[in-house]
Amino acid sequence: MYQRILVPIDGSATSDRGLDEAIGLARITGASLRLIHVVDELTFATGIEPTAAYAVDMIPLLKEAGTRIVEQGKARVAAQGVAVDAVLLESFAARVSDLVVEQALGWKADLIVIGTHGRRGVRRMLLGSDAEQILRQAPVPVLLVRAAQAPGDTPP
Repeated sequence: MYQRILVPIDGSATSDRGLDEAIGLARITGASLRLIHVVDELTFATGIEPTAAYAVDMIPLLKEAGTRIVEQGKARVAAQGVAVDAVLLESFAARVSDLVVEQALGWKADLIVIGTHGRRGVRRMLLGSDAEQILRQAPVPVLLVRAAQAPGDTPP
């Protein structure tokens, strides 16, 4: 069954749901987890600030936040008695989905578990979907874990 589960995390509640699902699977199968967080500098670049100001001010903050996300994720997994390691990557030019797929190949993952917001229609078109791109490109099965529904939301 699954022995090497790759889990992209970003610190969101949806990401946490994916991580919880991966922990449950790992406990059942005896798998180890690799957490991956991508510091995606381009997401925060607006084009208004001078590049030097952006690099000096924002990138260190993004890296610091990414390190915190990874450490919290590792602690959460380890507390459940599951073997875990983590990778913090930076992306300025590459797509997050490409980096996740590269990690899956390089680490020889059996499964990728990722939380998804389940956006549809215009919201998906405008915001894009890393989960969808990972699903399309992944060399291994992908388990998408949906965001919790807010009270009163109708299922898609």
